[in-house]
Amino acid sequence: AEDAARPPADRAPACAQASLTQQKPRSAAGGHLWARARAGMSYRKQSALDLAKLVDKKVMVKLQGGREVTGVLKGYDDILNLVLDETQEAPREGSQGSETRPLGLTVCRGTCVMLVAPADGLEAIANPFVAPEE
Repeated sequence: AEDAARPPADRAPACAQASLTQQKPRSAAGGHLWARARAGMSYRKQSALDLAKLVDKKVMVKLQGGREVTGVLKGYDDILNLVLDETQEAPREGSQGSETRPLGLTVCRGTCVMLVAPADGLEAIANPFVAPEE
């Protein structure tokens, strides 16, 4: 008696078949993530920066909290996690020392990265907004 109440394994119940036929087809541009993946579309966010051209080049990175490091960019990801080699930490503004501190291989977490710039072509200048001392 229990076997008669069950639908055959090779076909879905009538209510499921009706709901499948009533669904509207979704375009590949909209809809669920699995539909995009099946259509070959990427559903990952793209990074706002194109760091591919800076790989294996010296970059300057400013971090939250005032830290500034310079090193060779070895890798990165979409959320701006950076891997720097031969990293040097510059002294913070207002600190007494003027020597850089060697850090070696460094991972900069993407949530703390404020600025990434190539080190070539950068030149330190005096702050134009500070009144000169007399």
